[in-house]
Amino acid sequence: MKKIGILGGVGWASTLDYYRAICEGAGRFFADRGASSPLPVPPITIESVVQAQTRALRGRPGDEASWAAFDAVFREAMLTLERAGCDFALIASNTPHARLHAIQEGVMMPVLSIFDATARATAATGAAQALVLGTAVTMQARNYANVLAEHGVNANDPLPEAEIAEMQAMIDEDFYGGASSGAQARLLHFCTKHAKPGTAVLLACTELPLAFPGHIDDVSFEAGGFLFVNPSAAHVAAALDLALAEEKAG
Repeated sequence: MKKIGILGGVGWASTLDYYRAICEGAGRFFADRGASSPLPVPPITIESVVQAQTRALRGRPGDEASWAAFDAVFREAMLTLERAGCDFALIASNTPHARLHAIQEGVMMPVLSIFDATARATAATGAAQALVLGTAVTMQARNYANVLAEHGVNANDPLPEAEIAEMQAMIDEDFYGGASSGAQARLLHFCTKHAKPGTAVLLACTELPLAFPGHIDDVSFEAGGFLFVNPSAAHVAAALDLALAEEKAG
């Protein structure tokens, strides 16, 4: 099995969920092949950054230089995982992926993109349109839109800044350290305002899927009358495919 590096901490609840999902997914894989307990799981190293610091270091849209300090924190964490002998890494957060082109400068090990995994999963649903929900950074950037287009899916135009601010406030107020009791209702109300029929709603902040605990490991699912895509689950599935490639080929 290949050793996985997880760059986490943004935030800790989704980092915990990535670790759980990878271990449980690997356990199911080996259990289906007759392995006995304790079931094998890939070796994993987690490097956790400080969310309060990285939030303060966010730059400005369109100003590349303003992101230098933010990029440096994530790059050093990625290099720490590389020095720990990880064969590849993934960032357990959507927001830093907008800066992946800069974060991975000088990093030799492969870094799995959540954009690629999610675009493939969205295309597999058959949806031609997607609504991208996440932090202000994710919703202002066009990274998801560009990669989705490569897979034949059209993403929404950027929402008004007031709506983006509402989603960021929802994440901060209802999804820090898990999902609040009112998180699902608030999220579904937001979808009612912005998701057109036939649209796949991308839960493109790794905390947002926590609002649907019964679907936490589902790459896509329906709830509240909406079709959702869970980028975290798609990302984990891609990591397991890579980590267990030799076992699957054997």
